[in-house]
Amino acid sequence: MMLILLVWDPNNGKIQFATTGTTAEIRQYRRLEDGSVNIVARGQQRFRLRRRWIDIDGAPCGEVQIIQEDSPLRTPQDAVGKLAPLSNLRMGSALQMPSLNDSHNQHSCIDGNDWDAISDGSFDSELSSAERMLHRAALISSYGSDLFEEPVSSDDEKFETSRSHLNNYEGFMHTEYSERNEEASPGVGRGALLAKQSCRRMGWGKYSVGHLRDAPRAFWPSWVYRMYDSYVLAQRAADRWKHVVRVPNMDRFVMKPDLLSFHIASKIPVSESTRQELLEIDGISYRLHREIELLESLDRIRCKTCQALIARRSDMLVMSSEGPLGAYANPHGFVHEVTTLLKTNGLAIEGFPTTEYSWFPGYAWSIADCATCETHMGWLFTATRKKLKPRSFWGIRSSQIADETR
Repeated sequence: MMLILLVWDPNNGKIQFATTGTTAEIRQYRRLEDGSVNIVARGQQRFRLRRRWIDIDGAPCGEVQIIQEDSPLRTPQDAVGKLAPLSNLRMGSALQMPSLNDSHNQHSCIDGNDWDAISDGSFDSELSSAERMLHRAALISSYGSDLFEEPVSSDDEKFETSRSHLNNYEGFMHTEYSERNEEASPGVGRGALLAKQSCRRMGWGKYSVGHLRDAPRAFWPSWVYRMYDSYVLAQRAADRWKHVVRVPNMDRFVMKPDLLSFHIASKIPVSESTRQELLEIDGISYRLHREIELLESLDRIRCKTCQALIARRSDMLVMSSEGPLGAYANPHGFVHEVTTLLKTNGLAIEGFPTTEYSWFPGYAWSIADCATCETHMGWLFTATRKKLKPRSFWGIRSSQIADETR
């Protein structure tokens, strides 16, 4: 079976076809009184709709092409690797910094031999003293958040972090150089002490030289590759899902980023158009990036028609291990994606509660409309048994949730 989103345009009465759909496995079905069939299905494989037409019986037909999904991306082993061990250093020795003058290397935080092990020796040996200092400073700055343990969330912030560390390094070098010019050789011991104190102030004293062996072997530093590492992104998405939805059911998917990306796409409480957008994204890493962005921005739920504020993320109610979103079919065969909420704002109740065809046993339902534009938003479910908790909750149709969630 194949599924594709059809959108009816109320302005011209035409039906618009999505360009990407999915094959589906039928899990349940039920025949209705009018002869139609109500189906519960699970998506399997994406496809592109190449062309479509209506046959002589009026049934829509189409030609599709199955999309070959990519494999999860990992950081290349050659991009970031362990360098050769340093035979002249013990593990746990303090990270040291090069001085301006090669004759004072014994007072720096990293001596010349260490730098030969950290960087390419043949390349480093061909540089002048001034060029070598710039090369070493750039190497320090390239480690970014790995070395300095500063969590950053964007490319610009990572760049600013690296640049600030480079500025700190240059300031330290200038201070050390000035102090050595002012003092004679008896003050060398004090200069070494100042160097160690500066290293501690900058937070470098706790790192061993072994941390520098995780050196970038490629043009980009390691954090750039991690931005597109599917497994790193999968862990971020799973952690964010726990924070937003508060159900720890994503851990089993972390080592399967492709499955995780589609699972989140099917369960995240967003509008139908946003869910279709996720389905159309090619590439696991790109899809996970977009899902992380949506989870981070998921704060406010608004009416699609009038943009009235209906609820906040903290109002979501998780009714099952799958999350706050579920699909339910009414007696007429219409399937509604419903986000469950513990409380809402700006909704008006229409009619009296009834338990007939209730999706939740023990609860009666009432129609809920937007108080501003009177659009049908969903239903209010109230408990009919004393011991049931919660006593009431709301079910909001995903088709009526605005695209902007912040």
